[in-house]
Amino acid sequence: MERLGTGIGWRPEIADAVERMPGIDWVEAVAENVCPGHLPESLVRLRERGVTVIPHGVSLGLGGAERPDAGRLTALAERVQALGAPLVTEHIAFVRAGGPLTASPRLEAGHLLPVPRTRDALDVLCENVRIAQDALPVPLAVENIAALISWPGEEMTEGQFLYELADRTGVRLLIDVANLHTNHVNRGEDPAKALAELPLEAIAYVHVAGGFERDGVWHDSHAHAVPQPVLDILTDLASRVTPPGVLLERDENFPEPGELERELGAIRGAVEKGAVETPRAAQVPRGTPTRDGVSSAEAASEAAGLEGASPEAVPAAGAAERARTESTPPKAPPATTHPAETAVDTPPRDGTVRAGAVTDPARQRLALAQASLLSALVAGTPVPEGFDRVRLGVQARALAGKRADVVAKVAPELPVILGNGYRRAFLGYSHGHPMTDGYRRDALDFAGYLLAGGRLEDARVRAELQEWWLERSGPTPRSRRPGVRLARATRRVLLRR
Repeated sequence: MERLGTGIGWRPEIADAVERMPGIDWVEAVAENVCPGHLPESLVRLRERGVTVIPHGVSLGLGGAERPDAGRLTALAERVQALGAPLVTEHIAFVRAGGPLTASPRLEAGHLLPVPRTRDALDVLCENVRIAQDALPVPLAVENIAALISWPGEEMTEGQFLYELADRTGVRLLIDVANLHTNHVNRGEDPAKALAELPLEAIAYVHVAGGFERDGVWHDSHAHAVPQPVLDILTDLASRVTPPGVLLERDENFPEPGELERELGAIRGAVEKGAVETPRAAQVPRGTPTRDGVSSAEAASEAAGLEGASPEAVPAAGAAERARTESTPPKAPPATTHPAETAVDTPPRDGTVRAGAVTDPARQRLALAQASLLSALVAGTPVPEGFDRVRLGVQARALAGKRADVVAKVAPELPVILGNGYRRAFLGYSHGHPMTDGYRRDALDFAGYLLAGGRLEDARVRAELQEWWLERSGPTPRSRRPGVRLARATRRVLLRR
């Protein structure tokens, strides 16, 4: 895997600061925010300096029940080519549900939601990843996500799920250590156990980000400083393998450039600390189970060809294995066999997809489950059986808040027109109006909702909002030529008679 070094998420708000930061080897840009024919000048200058730019997609929904949309894949490939990127990344998540598979209205989550760690979901994800790999001009890496909720009846740990995915598809992994911390707080999952189960040679790079805790729930905000527990997980990962690249994510509430540089310094320090430490897996007492019931110490011994060796020999074995992993070109993880996986439900390992493959029944089951969950989160339908009602309420409020924030970014005039009442009005609208066609459509629908319902008492605000809505709701912007404006005004007067 190409060595990337230390990077930072490129955002328009900090573009100038990123260009001036010392020691930035590469940046990552949200793919959907980049127009291939009109690249931001800042990204152009960075590329001219030899800084690698990697597009990071957020809307494919590879973990969804439907196959990836061809148009979205084409758009992502265009961004890869425009940026000259050696790699493209996406998420192991679903972002929409409903539609033909469930004969129900299509719903958009507006954010990343976790897939259940089940055989059905894994079969569907593997086929979706292969479809994306075939459509993209460069290797694909997929990211583990943060979750506020847990699916009932899961069959694998996160590490096992990621291992199987990499094994069956050859896809690279983007490991977000902040998300491992989030899942530790919210779902009680052990980050060290997840790292011990990962195919380290499949790691493309690592994300690091901050968040905050409220009422015992960790929110992966990307708007706060990186906490020490996240840096500790990064150190643990770096003690097992040197990551090809590490990147700091910050999406809002941007601090001064000096603070970002200090965070980058702390990230470099965490990686350097891990490089001289014994892997934590080798420090676990013999007999502690990991994947497939094999102890961590035994696994380390066997990997180094020291089966039956004493525990004292394991640290040296771990160091030897780490050196081997870093010096050997990445390869697909070795295949594993599970009782539940048979010749019938295992897709071919040569990357081909059988027409009418057995993922179709799995897709149907997954579609129903995801539609039921998303409908409960955004449309107020009953909570599906097995889910924590309180935690689903937290997730629903988080989705509504995220939706309000993004609409305010894509339509910044709305908070200006509505003032302090914007957020309250939008949250009231969102409760009964799920998003169905993206954020820009959502902004128009929100404005139309306020205007049609007579919910604006201030005549000036109502007039400004109506003008904003009329400018954007038609197939083309309204003409501002004096003669056309006079004709529109005359027509309005005549219609009132």
